[in-house]
Amino acid sequence: MATLSTNLSTALHERDLAVAQRDAALAEHEKLLLILSQYRRALFGRRSERQDQGQLELMLAATAAAPVAANENTPATSDKAAAGTASAQRQPRRNRGRLPLELPRIEVVIDIEDKTCPCCGGTLHKIGESVKEMFDVVPVQYRVKRIIRPRWGCRACEGAVVQAPAPPQAIDGVMASEAMLVNVAILKYAYHVPLYRQEQMLAAHGIDLDRQTLASWMGRLAWWLKPLHEELLATVLSYPKLFADETPLPVLDPGRGRTRTCRFWAVATDDRPWAGPAPPAVVYVFAEDRRGIRATELFAGFHGVLQVDGYAGYNSLADPARAGGPVTLAFCFAHARRKFYEVNVATGSPIAAEALQRIGVFYAVEANIRGATADERRRLRQAETKPLVEAFKLWLEARLAEISKKSGLAQAIRYTLAHWEGLTRFLDDGRIEIDNNVVERSIKPVALGRKNSLFAGSIQGAQTWAILASLINSAKLNDVEPQAWLTDALERIVSGRTTINRLHELLPWIWEAARTERITFAA
Repeated sequence: MATLSTNLSTALHERDLAVAQRDAALAEHEKLLLILSQYRRALFGRRSERQDQGQLELMLAATAAAPVAANENTPATSDKAAAGTASAQRQPRRNRGRLPLELPRIEVVIDIEDKTCPCCGGTLHKIGESVKEMFDVVPVQYRVKRIIRPRWGCRACEGAVVQAPAPPQAIDGVMASEAMLVNVAILKYAYHVPLYRQEQMLAAHGIDLDRQTLASWMGRLAWWLKPLHEELLATVLSYPKLFADETPLPVLDPGRGRTRTCRFWAVATDDRPWAGPAPPAVVYVFAEDRRGIRATELFAGFHGVLQVDGYAGYNSLADPARAGGPVTLAFCFAHARRKFYEVNVATGSPIAAEALQRIGVFYAVEANIRGATADERRRLRQAETKPLVEAFKLWLEARLAEISKKSGLAQAIRYTLAHWEGLTRFLDDGRIEIDNNVVERSIKPVALGRKNSLFAGSIQGAQTWAILASLINSAKLNDVEPQAWLTDALERIVSGRTTINRLHELLPWIWEAARTERITFAA
């Protein structure tokens, strides 16, 4: 009997060991599938993480049918959210021929030569006309700007020669106007045309300029505009609600024949989703690494709400012992969602799919309240989103107890729960967004430039990139034409018409407001 009991115990132990080995193998298999799926998506897959609209509508319908909270005063807006989502299917974008009225018109009249009636031979008279407008273009035209300064002398005094002083130039001894310097910068940092391609474009017009010359122009242009960049950074950091992120930037490492990975830290602001006062803007700051000390230095004087991803380098900002008080950190639901999306793509997990659907309902509510005031957004979030978020947390905790702790799905759930306080901070503050996509979108121009240019040639080149890209992309965010604005700003700085203590007048939204006022007054 003792032998039978021993054999049974041994068999049970071997079974448990085999089950554990099987579970470990399945978890490792799922982990490898997830890694492979991420590599395939990075190389060949689509970048969009858009959810199936039909599934989201089913989830919205279920949410609308279920009681959200025992509160008679809760506004019944779930049906509105579902209807809004159902009607949100993208309509095809077609241009109906309405060309902007401010574009100049060139009239080409095509008339008949003989104005006699073909029937009776009488004189024809005009009874109307047919007009068709066509979108036309004048190819870029390079020209030579001649600065002529007459010299004046006195016939009675041979030594008296008078001449107007030469206007100051951004680069002494260089045959490039401020408009030309800005044009090169716009092409490179707004439309991501590398300097070697601009060299080819100039050569097509018979202009021989090598990329080293163009690069030196950009360095000198950034030197002039560095104070304006610092003014933009100080202005953005003065706002109480910011977004932050960082992105890699390869920089050529002399002597090693390779690049090293440095960083652009991006700081963005955009109050438009809650009708706030701050204009949209983004500032890039170059750093040689992504250590937490960089965030500490960058946000040394900041004491508001900072919305970031889950990177631990920002945690020191929330330290209660921080000088001036802690920063309030809000996290990004898009990052949490992405982890479930990657698991769903790799393994087809129904749990990950349901997590995506639940998060999709949060975003549907956000779409309906975009543009409302901060107080209104907070009220609607408390009424509609908060009960759903609380139920989502309970659901995540229950699912975590059912799955392998080593699986990618478990990692996604643990990440979400570990950052829960920062992820749900948007429920109590209408100024906070559900995600960090404002700064994510602001980083895309850097990624496009990095893809086309491959790397920065030096640390000085990377700093030039940060200065010029900050100014140009902030102008674009404010719908300010960057060529006109930056040319005028450069001329004012170089000539001394705008002094260092009045640089705020050259910030793109202030410059545009003053320009509009002048045009209105003149009219």
